[in-house]
Amino acid sequence: MPFEFILASGSPRRIELLRGLGAKFRQAVSGVEEVHDGSDPAASAEAAALQKARAVLEDNPGAVVIGADTIVVTSDGNILGKPEDTGDAVEILMKLSGSAHTVITAIAVVGPGRNEEAVSSESTKVWMRPFSRVDARRYVASGEPMDKAGAYGIQVRGALLVERIEGCYFNVVGFPLVLLQRLLQERGIDSSAWLGPDTFQADDS
Repeated sequence: MPFEFILASGSPRRIELLRGLGAKFRQAVSGVEEVHDGSDPAASAEAAALQKARAVLEDNPGAVVIGADTIVVTSDGNILGKPEDTGDAVEILMKLSGSAHTVITAIAVVGPGRNEEAVSSESTKVWMRPFSRVDARRYVASGEPMDKAGAYGIQVRGALLVERIEGCYFNVVGFPLVLLQRLLQERGIDSSAWLGPDTFQADDS
């Protein structure tokens, strides 16, 4: 029996990445408030991803629901979520200027049964170039940082703030695709189920 796949996220980046793969899914925002415990950032992100996926599963018990949560952790262990306003966005960016931080994205795959769950997280280290408060304000004025953990997006204008990364690029975007595939495979769901019919034909010659 084929499953319905639901992305429990309103993130345009995650939707765009899945659509780019040709994935079959619909989107439903969980409404879960993101609250993180700084004692174990990865565990906190995984708990949030599970909460989001479980909330959507409640209304769609026959579906496979994918939840995700992205956080930014500074070198001194502080968790940075999404900015509350433009002033907060500038202050977050100034904390990142000229230093390294870690981006953690957790993915949870739950359903169709309540006890069928898989969750894990990916970490990527990011080095930011030194930039001024004027640079930060100019970037914030573009509107790009306002719905992003750490107040920047690596795939658009925020790329001009990033010197280098160590790890998965898509994790910094907010959706480590190889991790998603691994979790689905752990649940016994192969790529043909969520990416559509396999058009590859082997050459037997």
